[in-house]
Amino acid sequence: MSTNEDYSKETEENLDQDSVATDSQAAPDAETAQEAQAAQGEATAAGAESRDEDAGTDFLQQRVAALEEENSELKDKYLRKHADFENFRKRMLREKEDFAKYANQQILADLVNVIDDFERAISSTRESQDFQAFHDGVVMIEKQLVGMLENKYGLKRFESVGDEFDPQRHEAVASAPAEEGQDVPKVAEVFQKGYMLHDRVLRSAKVKVSTPGS
Repeated sequence: MSTNEDYSKETEENLDQDSVATDSQAAPDAETAQEAQAAQGEATAAGAESRDEDAGTDFLQQRVAALEEENSELKDKYLRKHADFENFRKRMLREKEDFAKYANQQILADLVNVIDDFERAISSTRESQDFQAFHDGVVMIEKQLVGMLENKYGLKRFESVGDEFDPQRHEAVASAPAEEGQDVPKVAEVFQKGYMLHDRVLRSAKVKVSTPGS
C-alpha cells in the first residue's frame, strides 16, 4: 500500500471519529434543550394555574364582600321594618284602648244635658210648691231624652200590650186567662218596657201573657 493511500484512509477514519464525537456531543445537548423546554413549559403552566387560582380567589373574595354588604342591607331593612311594625302595633293598641275608653263619649255628652234639665226641675221645687209644674217638667224631660236616644242612636221602645207573644222580644213573668175568641198567646200587661237598638233587641219586655186554654 502506498503512502498516499494510507494517508487517505487515516483521514477518513479521523473524519468518522470526529463525526461520531460530534453526534455524541449533540445528543446530550438536544436532551438538555428538551428538558429545559419542558421545564419552561411546566413553569409556564404552573404560572398560569397560579394566576387562575389568584383570579378565582379574588372573585370569591369579591363575591363574599358583596354578599356581606347585601346581608347588612337586608338586616338593616328588617330592623327598620320591625321597628315600624312595633310602632304600628303600639299605635293600634293605644287607639283601641282609647276607643274603648271613649266609645260612649257622644251619648254621655248628650246625657249631661238631660241631667242639667233634671237639676233645673228639682231646683224649681225649692222655689215653688207647684208640683204639677214639676211633674210636667219631668214628663217633658223624659220625652226629650227618649226622642234624643231614638233619633241619634237608634234606641226605641216598643209597645207590647195586645201584641202576639214573641219570645224574641218578650219575657213572660206572669200569665192570665185568654179573652174569648183568642187563639194565640198575647201580651196582657207590661211590667218593664222593652227596647230595640236599630234592628236588634236590646232588652226584652217583661210581660204578663194571656194564653188560650190556661
